Amino acid sequence: MFEKISMSSRTVRGIAFALGLSIVSLAATNALAANDKKSWLHAVAVRIAKKHVYPRAALMKEVEGKAKVRVSVGRDGTLVSYDIVQPTGQKLLDRELPKMMKRIDPLPKPPAGLSDSDLTFVIPVSWSLD
Repeated sequence: MFEKISMSSRTVRGIAFALGLSIVSLAATNALAANDKKSWLHAVAVRIAKKHVYPRAALMKEVEGKAKVRVSVGRDGTLVSYDIVQPTGQKLLDRELPKMMKRIDPLPKPPAGLSDSDLTFVIPVSWSLD
């Protein structure tokens, strides 16, 4: 029913950047915690990229779009909740978002040192034909 699209390292870097991996502005005393967060967010980006699919009907109709989904992750990595904050406006793609959330659950377990606010973030989702 769905065609798996392989994600390039460029795509993983793009997701990682959008999750804030390139912006680590913590004091030197928090360097270890920042490294833990960076490693975790990278693992999250890899998981999302692996589970991202392009619906076959959207491929056939050459439908493209971008969305943003706010997720909250539990301490065990389970997806506690999600909210589509920016839909694509394309029915074929917007119907894929809840399915994608089910596929990525659970995410990698977050490091113990992260604050609760670090467990809620926005995931950019993009479907584009190159």
